[in-house]
Formats: sequence, structure tokens, C-alpha cells
Amino acid sequence: MTDVVTPGQTREKTITWQDPLPTARLGAAMSGLEYMSAIAEGRVPGPPIAAHFGLRWESIAHGEVVAVSEPDESLYNPIGMVHGGVAATMLDSVIGCAVHTTLPAGVGYSSVELKVSFLRAIRGDTGPIRATGRVVKEGSRIAFAEGEIRDASGKLLATGSGTCVITRS
Repeated sequence: MTDVVTPGQTREKTITWQDPLPTARLGAAMSGLEYMSAIAEGRVPGPPIAAHFGLRWESIAHGEVVAVSEPDESLYNPIGMVHGGVAATMLDSVIGCAVHTTLPAGVGYSSVELKVSFLRAIRGDTGPIRATGRVVKEGSRIAFAEGEIRDASGKLLATGSGTCVITRS
């Protein structure tokens, strides 16, 4: 016989964002560093994906970005921990945005490859997690970057490496 779970208290989470296309057009006219800095400073709306994870940009510099999030149980997988896709998305974001900070206006990027190693479980009570992305090698057609996620005490939760293709319109 299978145990039946009694439904618990219903929870709700509201996510709001702005239309990303006008923001993307504005960003295309700025260098990647200017654009990412404007997002971090709240002068330009952040990407909608950041709203889903409560992601905020903590610091932006040439070739390096830091983002912070505090995952909650709304991001749980079926076995009671934050879904690995959250860490993968955070790493993809900081890796790509670190590459973006190295690009001039009108030049974009897209992730080509992402490798993630999950080292420790993330739960709703883990508290704030910090994702850092750093460019390892800038390039005119391909850029390489790496990232890591740590908890508030500095424990390493996940690492990642990625390759981005550089796109010119």
C-alpha cells in the first residue's frame, strides 16, 4: 500500500517583470559593461529570468559578475531540494554576463556549452547563495568563462564552466 500525502498549506508566489525587448534594444546600444552596470544599479530593468529566482546583481566589473539569490521551496524538485536547474541557470547567467561585460556596444553572445558540477544540495533554508562568473579567455569569436556558487558561509555548492559564441549584427 502506498502512503497518501495530505495536501498541506497552499503557498503562492507572484513574479513580475517588464517587457524585455525594449530593454534588450537599449542594451544593444551600450557596451556590455555599461548595460550590466545599469541593470545592477536599477537604471535598466533586469532580465525576466532573474525575477523567477529572485536574482540580484551584486557587483559588475570587466570580465567578472556576482549575483545573489535566496532560493525558497517554490524551486524544489520532487525529492525536497532546490532543483539543479536553478544552479545551472545561475551559473549560465553569471558566466554569460561576465562575457557580456567584455563586449563593445552592438556585440552579443550566446551560450554554446555549459558544464555544471553539483557539489552540495541547496535547500530553502540554505539562505542566500552567491554566484560568481569570471572570464577565463576573451576572444573575437569564442569566449571561455567559469563560475561558482557558494553559500553565506563560503561553502562551495556548485561549479561551472562555459563557452560563449560572440555574435555581431
